[in-house]
Amino acid sequence: MIMKQILAKAGFALLALSMPIAATAQSLEGKWANPKRSVIVNVARCGSAYCGTVTWATQKNRDKGATPGTRVLSDLRPDGDGTYKGRAFEPKRNINGSAIVRQVGDDVMIVKGCSLMGLFCKEQRWTRVS
Repeated sequence: MIMKQILAKAGFALLALSMPIAATAQSLEGKWANPKRSVIVNVARCGSAYCGTVTWATQKNRDKGATPGTRVLSDLRPDGDGTYKGRAFEPKRNINGSAIVRQVGDDVMIVKGCSLMGLFCKEQRWTRVS
């Protein structure tokens, strides 16, 4: 009887260890503000990837091309360890390039955009807004 109890407990322990652990990080989806909080981008699913579209910008940034509806991130796909790779668009300079987005917490992500085959890159720390 005691041996059955020991084996049952060991079986439950092994079962618990083999179950996947739920991810605690929030989804990439949501509204994100740039460091100066002068632009807010909504990241949402678009097909099998994620896209980021400007939902709000200061007048200064709207004058530079960051108008609501402008897609600044596209085709973001998971690359492992909370990193996504895709395309970026900088409205101010009308430049397209590659993008790497890395979530470093529930409410913080690092957005890096590069153009001219990676020669010119810019990185920003975006924060989640409600």
